Amino acid sequence: MNTKEYRRFVGIAKGSAGEISYQILPAKDLGYVSNEIYSDLRNKYEIVIKMLTNLAKSLAKKVK
Repeated sequence: MNTKEYRRFVGIAKGSAGEISYQILPAKDLGYVSNEIYSDLRNKYEIVIKMLTNLAKSLAKKVK
C-alpha cells in the first residue's frame, strides 16, 4: 500500500469513528449507557480522532 492509499484509508477510518460518535449519543439518550460510560466513550473517541488526524497530517507531508 502506498502513502496515498494509506491516507485514503485513514480518511475512511475517521469517517467510521465519526459514525460511532453519532451512535453513542442516542445510546445515552435512550438509557442504554450511563452518563459515565458515555463520557468515557466520548473521551476515547476524541483520542482516536486526534491520533487519526495527526497520522493523516504526517502522511500528507510525505506525499508533498
